[in-house]
Amino acid sequence: MLHPAVEMLDITKVFPGVLANDRVRLEVAQGEIHALLGENGAGKSTLMSILFGLYPPDSGTIRIRGREVRIQSPNDAADLGIGMVHQHFKLIHNFTVTENIILGLESRNRLGNLDLGAAEKRVGELSARYGFAVDPRAKIEDITVGMQQRVEILKILYRNADILIFDEPSAVLIPQEIDELMAIFNRLRSEGKTILFITHKLKEIKAAADRCTVLRRGKYVGTVKVAGATGESLAEMMVGRAVNFRVDKRPAKPGELVLKIENLTVLGANGAPAVRNLSLELRAGEILGIAGVDGNGQREFVAAIAGILPVKSGRILLKGRDMGRESIRGRIAAGIGLVPEDRYQHGLVLDFRLDENLILKSYRQAPFSGPAGFLRYPAITSHADALIRQFDIRAGNGPATPARAMSGGNQQKAVIAREIDLSPELLMVSQPTRGLDVGAIEYIHRRIVEERDKGRAVLLISFELDEILSLCDRIAAISRGSIVGEVAAAEAQERSIGAMMGGVHAEA
Repeated sequence: MLHPAVEMLDITKVFPGVLANDRVRLEVAQGEIHALLGENGAGKSTLMSILFGLYPPDSGTIRIRGREVRIQSPNDAADLGIGMVHQHFKLIHNFTVTENIILGLESRNRLGNLDLGAAEKRVGELSARYGFAVDPRAKIEDITVGMQQRVEILKILYRNADILIFDEPSAVLIPQEIDELMAIFNRLRSEGKTILFITHKLKEIKAAADRCTVLRRGKYVGTVKVAGATGESLAEMMVGRAVNFRVDKRPAKPGELVLKIENLTVLGANGAPAVRNLSLELRAGEILGIAGVDGNGQREFVAAIAGILPVKSGRILLKGRDMGRESIRGRIAAGIGLVPEDRYQHGLVLDFRLDENLILKSYRQAPFSGPAGFLRYPAITSHADALIRQFDIRAGNGPATPARAMSGGNQQKAVIAREIDLSPELLMVSQPTRGLDVGAIEYIHRRIVEERDKGRAVLLISFELDEILSLCDRIAAISRGSIVGEVAAAEAQERSIGAMMGGVHAEA
């Protein structure tokens, strides 16, 4: 009888104020692709961290290939053939691909010297075997995010892992890279590997997984065969209610002109123009979506409006007022709000408390600080309590919860709560639902539409074309830093928008 590759029985894990896993069970057959699905904060990453030896379980049993084991560290997991690719890659950017892969497992020649050549040869062989097309000598800082993920996979294959864990593997990938990743999963399975992956994206589960286990608020809900499940049934298992995949919104009623961009040019990090002679207009009471493949100037465009990057030429007008020389603080005061693409680096101070993060843009104002500049924590905490209730932010220790201890979905809700609370004239929202579950996505989409209906001008930047098509009133496609066409969302077709994203002008 072939034993399951992984059995986790009645696993319980408690953190201060949080029951992360409550008698959870998981069974993964050898040679299958098994998805782990659940809302943000459902306990998925905790369960996989226990399997990889990052946390000890408080109770429960783990069996690997039928044998009961104690996994007390990642080294124990590696000895059992278990490897893990984390959502946030563990790579040293000024090291080469090979140097990252062999770190801690350096091969040496007979003289005791580092045998980098032999390691590069083996990395090249592994890359060719799985069709990864990774250059063993390339530096991490010079390759794409998708390639960096392949390096992480090679790192665990180099250590002969045959049970591979992926934590939100597509959260940082563009659609083309996600398709490539799903193909990689199938190649790994054909080699006899067992794959466990955490995801929020139902499309990926349908595309790659054999079975899916669902967790909800730390508890086991069930395991189903993916072939017999629908997106709607999986979503309902995940959140405990029917989920509306359509964005319900009335037709837009555009009002006064809020944002006018005239012939904007912004330089990128390499000194070349990232935004080229770009012009557009956005009115109150509408959502304008910027559709484009990652790396076509979206980040620089948003950064220039927010004041993070300087403008080389052109003008940014907010209600007729030129923002070109205005400071970041001045732009916030003028009514520019920003939900940044990366909530970890640019949206939150992870070691600050939740209530402190919620006043990052208003801490200098009453009632949060007094005449002498000292913070008034009773007012700060009371303000946080109100936003926690209003935006359904789930934090184990309430306002005092460190941002780092919150799930990704609740971190994103906190950033959106802070920006909406400031009632900006212009609300820029970049990748608002990246890495979030369907319940959080439904909620955030609803809040964005509510802001539009209050008369805000909303600029949405997303790499998810489905999100652009369902949420926006107008769509502008960007390619190589320029707008190549605009279309009303009601008239938009996915194929034509995709062509414009590839650089084909609307007239063509």
